[in-house]
Amino acid sequence: MPNIKSVKKDVLRSRINRDRNNAAKSRMKTFVKKASVAIQTGDAELSRVLSQAVSVIDKTAKRGIIHKNAAARRKSRLMKRASAAAKA
Repeated sequence: MPNIKSVKKDVLRSRINRDRNNAAKSRMKTFVKKASVAIQTGDAELSRVLSQAVSVIDKTAKRGIIHKNAAARRKSRLMKRASAAAKA
């Protein structure tokens, strides 16, 4: 642990932010996984689940937890799978 007071505060702030970021990433991954399962099973509520996943991905990117291009890539891949499943 550092000796300087401001550095101690920085360390605490970093830990709090890390926990918040990990929780947000975990939430995003959970929603993406739910959408993937809905795509594979042909769930009737697919559009609702997809919109929730896209919303969570956008919020995560907006907060700067993931890069905006990474968010776009995740959404694109998710929609691509949904489209392919709808055609099949």
